[in-house]
Amino acid sequence: MAPHNVLDEGPADLEQNLADAEIRPPSPPPMSVEPPRLLIVGAGSRGRTYARCSLQSSNGIIAAVAEPDDYKRQDFGSKFIWGKTTPPPDGSSFRNWKEFVAWETDRQKRQNAGEAVPKGVDAVFICVRDEMHHDVILGLAPLGLHIMCEKPLATTLEDCTNIYRTLAPLQSSKVFSIGHVMRYSPHNMMLRKLLLEDKVIGDILSVHHTEPVGFWHFSHSYVRGNWRKESITAPSLLTKSCHDIDILLWLMCSPAPGSHAPEHLPTSVTSNGSLQFFKKSRKPKAAGNATNCLSCPAEKDCLYSSKRIYVGSKHMGIETGNVRWPISIVLPDIESFGGDIEQAKAAILPKLAEDYDETTPQEVIDSKNWFGRCVFESDNDVCDEQVVVMTWSDDPLSDLDTAANSTRGAKQATFHMIAQTKKQCQRYTYVYGTEGEIYADSKTITIENFQTGATTTYAPKLESLGHGGGDHGLTRQFVLAVDRVKNAGWEAPRAQKEFIGCSLEEIIRSHAMVFAAEEARRLGRTVDWKAWWDENVGSM
Repeated sequence: MAPHNVLDEGPADLEQNLADAEIRPPSPPPMSVEPPRLLIVGAGSRGRTYARCSLQSSNGIIAAVAEPDDYKRQDFGSKFIWGKTTPPPDGSSFRNWKEFVAWETDRQKRQNAGEAVPKGVDAVFICVRDEMHHDVILGLAPLGLHIMCEKPLATTLEDCTNIYRTLAPLQSSKVFSIGHVMRYSPHNMMLRKLLLEDKVIGDILSVHHTEPVGFWHFSHSYVRGNWRKESITAPSLLTKSCHDIDILLWLMCSPAPGSHAPEHLPTSVTSNGSLQFFKKSRKPKAAGNATNCLSCPAEKDCLYSSKRIYVGSKHMGIETGNVRWPISIVLPDIESFGGDIEQAKAAILPKLAEDYDETTPQEVIDSKNWFGRCVFESDNDVCDEQVVVMTWSDDPLSDLDTAANSTRGAKQATFHMIAQTKKQCQRYTYVYGTEGEIYADSKTITIENFQTGATTTYAPKLESLGHGGGDHGLTRQFVLAVDRVKNAGWEAPRAQKEFIGCSLEEIIRSHAMVFAAEEARRLGRTVDWKAWWDENVGSM
């Protein structure tokens, strides 16, 4: 059962993966004499992705891992840190982040006392579950590490603002990044340049951006998986689509390059959405009272059959030889079966047979994923379709600005997240301007010029299958920022600006916009952005 490498970077569209399998990540920058030493907290899918990207595309080295699952921790360490034959070096393997904090606190104390101690780490990638981000960040912050946290920053607005207030005083010496990898793909970087610097369609009037999650991908992650309940994690607009809200704000708020104007902040936000499909009222009659795929009479004909998805699918099931996502989420030790498909099937089927009923304690139901549970009988409650509309009003520029126009015009952005699609995370965007329009999908950017009638198409290089190269781009930029502070004497704010390209305030703003949109959706009203911000976030 050979590794199914085209799936190694996560839920990209499978047909596209096969077509683009020749894509290679960019070459890493030159190594420094003292390369940045990196800690990965959480050895799951995202932790492995950032570790792999660090080794392939950055000048950092993976020095330590913190992971409670024994198999995941050992497997991660053998692949990225200590190899298969040597035991873990001191300071390289921890059962959890708290164990690392205790070790590092003692190490620093001994070092300050003049003792010979192992090398520590310079930076950390936080890749634990979303609801843990707040505590991990606040726990690590006093250690003086540079931090990259997987998105979302936190699952509540209160936790996001608390993180900001904790980290803001440290920004003079440490950089901070968030896992908004879409900012760092060659595709989106080119789109932003065409719009804001080259102004190929004049002023932006309207943007329509769609995230097609994919019918079975949504069922895996947001019906059966980690992000199925708002009370346990957060709304799907945050856990799945904070990427997209961030990209829209990145395109719509930023002043033109060279301008001294402040950011053009939104005026209002509205939103509509609900759980439309994955609920009991949609359950096929043929399924009867079954709550689990393995005992369901309609299983063979169901698009969401767990046997179809995880065992026998021609695309990603065990029978294809896949040992990565999504199989590794259901059966984390899948690689331990050494390529024996029958043994792997025998191990995954009991996992898929796991179910609950009215006698199961709620804390047990909430504590794990149920990948064999009927998608129409699950306890999920997050939206599987949502639309967000953000508006910007006319904004007169100050006299300090040197732009030709004296006013930035009104505009709007519409975001649509939809689960029921064949496309899987292949986002597409329409941008309408005063002089032309753009259609951008996951591979191309096509410009229509109103004046000349000319059509121009760009095909930005895909550096990898992970968010079009965004995984590699974010990793490379974060580690380079750490390297410049550590080895080149740069001030952290300069490294933050030139390499990460996103301030802590921008990170808070994009998350806050998600929470404002959720309030608008729940209450069925238009939210005034400035008034909402002043009331809920205020001055930092």
